[in-house]
Amino acid sequence: MHPYKLVIFDFDGTLSDSLPWFRGVVNSIAEKHRFKHIEGADAEMLRGKTSREIIKHLEVPMWRLPWISRDMRKLKSENLGDIPLFPRSIEMLERLHDAKILLAIVTSDSESNVRRSLGEAERLFAAFGCGASLFGKSALFTRVMRKLNVKPEDTLCIGDEIRDAEATAKAGAHFGAVAWGYATREALGATSPSLMFETPADIAEKLLRTQKSYCEPTAPRP
Repeated sequence: MHPYKLVIFDFDGTLSDSLPWFRGVVNSIAEKHRFKHIEGADAEMLRGKTSREIIKHLEVPMWRLPWISRDMRKLKSENLGDIPLFPRSIEMLERLHDAKILLAIVTSDSESNVRRSLGEAERLFAAFGCGASLFGKSALFTRVMRKLNVKPEDTLCIGDEIRDAEATAKAGAHFGAVAWGYATREALGATSPSLMFETPADIAEKLLRTQKSYCEPTAPRP
């Protein structure tokens, strides 16, 4: 596998440890928008489902999705101080940036929320594609790749949900799954990702090892 020139990160559940916060507020959103509450064992069960399966299970009216997303972004903006990045995420991003790998973010969250959460680390990113609809990430992946003039085959999209894998495939890029986010490791493994990462630090280790291996000269045959 050749090294990637561009790595596009999802944000929530991949860089931002927002699942505990989400679980704390989702039922208030359900109350407002009239879909089923997430109770008890349902929370873990839904981590193994696709976005469409989750919507069906919770009986979410499709026409309400834009308003649900709007309210979630607004509520998150009010609570950013309670939502940390995953440990060693910044260190990992700095290592990739120092290795001259282009970094970008594509997310359903707002750009202002993402930049505030990243703080000074926002400087590490060459592009942001924010405000994606639930099924609209593939178009943003393509837009970012075109903006940075990188081909899909040289791009790795890293995320924590099945919809990230689906959007990546639609955009023609490679998918890297993280084992610590919204979807279960097993559900993401079923999407046949190009790479599976166990920790944020693991992202830098695997990508930089690949890059180093590719750059090392091959010993001449005797």
